[in-house]
Amino acid sequence: MDQQLAETSRAPVSAWIMLLLTALFWAGNVVASRNAVGELSPMVLVTIRWGTVTLVMLTFAWKPLITEWPLIRKNWVMISLMGIFGFTGYQALYFTAAQYTSGMHLAILQGVAPAFIFAGARIFYGTPIGLMRGIGLVMTMLGVATVATHGEPLHLFGMDLNVGDIAMLGASIFYAGYTVALRSRPAISAFAFFTALSIVSTIASLPLLAWEMANHAAQWPTMRGWVVIGYIVIFPSLLAQIFFIRGVAAIGPGRASLFYNLVPTLGAIMAVTLLGEPFALYHGVGLALSLGGVALAEFFGVKK
Repeated sequence: MDQQLAETSRAPVSAWIMLLLTALFWAGNVVASRNAVGELSPMVLVTIRWGTVTLVMLTFAWKPLITEWPLIRKNWVMISLMGIFGFTGYQALYFTAAQYTSGMHLAILQGVAPAFIFAGARIFYGTPIGLMRGIGLVMTMLGVATVATHGEPLHLFGMDLNVGDIAMLGASIFYAGYTVALRSRPAISAFAFFTALSIVSTIASLPLLAWEMANHAAQWPTMRGWVVIGYIVIFPSLLAQIFFIRGVAAIGPGRASLFYNLVPTLGAIMAVTLLGEPFALYHGVGLALSLGGVALAEFFGVKK
């Protein structure tokens, strides 16, 4: 009994660590995506990404996949929808949006995903937001807006939406739906579940790749493009997705969504250290607001 209580008390800490690493890896994905522009086309990247992830997962997770296949087959509709929208759809819209809109717009629209997640958790599960969680959410979103607008968040009111903005908004909605659905995912191990999602995502990406090729828009990776793919496969795809699935299972989609808002701010910090971009005061303010919002919601917004 004492051991069970100890494991329960450690669960949130491990969830925080996994979700923080997830945010860090996804922040690196922002930098990698910038480097991917001009090195390979969006649908080529999506297909190679999930195809490679599928091969890796089948190599290491084929036993649990076979063992749990009856449960996977029983829930194939839900798993398929989560893979199509949460993985393939999100990435296709994300990389497409990067071709048409500015980085500022991308960061802001990516940062609204937690609001959709909270709304979905409230609608489908009756999850209460609460005062402190609400304040934490506002703080993290304000941190995103501060970084994205170079310290002038009032510029949000003067922004005009274009095709890329709409695509990124759609991507945020897709991933919010996926995150909310994780709470009701079948009782399948993380490895088997993620492998099934990867298979679905690979298959779902093929029609999009065919469409891109038919429109003579496909571009196969350059050497730099392969380096970008390597990073995206290992960190944002394999490790981050497994950590995110386990993190959501441990603390729920509403609480986990706050960590998602760290991605734009951490991405700005990585741009300074890895891309040599200048560091400004608004970077520090945005990071403080984002981290403060997560801490406020986690330590004071959850009833013990």
